[in-house]
Amino acid sequence: MAPATGLCADPATQPAKVRQGYWWYEAPPAAVDTKEQQEAVEKPVIPPMAELARWSPPRIRKLIEAQRDYAATALTVDAVSDFWRLQDFARRKARAFAGVTQIAMLAHPELSAKSANPMVGDARAALGAHKEAARRTYLRANAHTYALVMFSRRSCGYCQVQWPIAQRFQEEFGWQVIRQDLDVHPELSQRFGVEVTPTTMVIKRDSQQRMAIASGVEAYPNLSAMAYQAVRLLNGDIRPEQFMTGAGEEGGFFDALANGPVSTSSADAWSEPLALQDED
Repeated sequence: MAPATGLCADPATQPAKVRQGYWWYEAPPAAVDTKEQQEAVEKPVIPPMAELARWSPPRIRKLIEAQRDYAATALTVDAVSDFWRLQDFARRKARAFAGVTQIAMLAHPELSAKSANPMVGDARAALGAHKEAARRTYLRANAHTYALVMFSRRSCGYCQVQWPIAQRFQEEFGWQVIRQDLDVHPELSQRFGVEVTPTTMVIKRDSQQRMAIASGVEAYPNLSAMAYQAVRLLNGDIRPEQFMTGAGEEGGFFDALANGPVSTSSADAWSEPLALQDED
């Protein structure tokens, strides 16, 4: 007889219901890469030192890293000792490079900073005095061409500290030094792009050329050094790539363009005049 409808069947005789679809989705377990695990503990092959000496530094570095990982996994005395033997080889190779470098510097002194930056105290003092004299002469020669402007606000306490420092330019170099209060002249903030006070700026007279040399309080030696570099840049005596080239360093070790252009801009505009003008 056919079974009656509407009766509960024995669960044991029913196939297990497989729940699939969006609501019962289960992410498949991540496959375990047993090959990668096995490779991580394989012992690297360390060649004889005579062969290792011909390897390039990147290849040696990879071998050292592989031996390090193997030694940290195996944790045997031999494995750890091999790692430190490789480290010792790299140390001796670096030491050898430093030794050959010293010979190269003696053979080609133009490649070393020692010729332009002596380490002896008396020589450094003499060099510093020479640079300071060159800066003073240059800034005094441009006293009638440039002015120093400090932008401030009445509520700015730091401005009270910076203003006497800026005034030393008038005493030292004969420059005109001006203080502009942005609370009285708020339009100057947008015109000169001043966002913080105090801001000290070098401005070329009868021109749109100008350059900020300090934002916030700046010591007088740094302020005068930045003014010197800014005036040279605005005059076209140096290019932007030479902004770190100090007085008396032109054409020497610290001159980025001593041996020719080093960037696309300096190569394309090697002989072009500077144009640091603000289009107001």
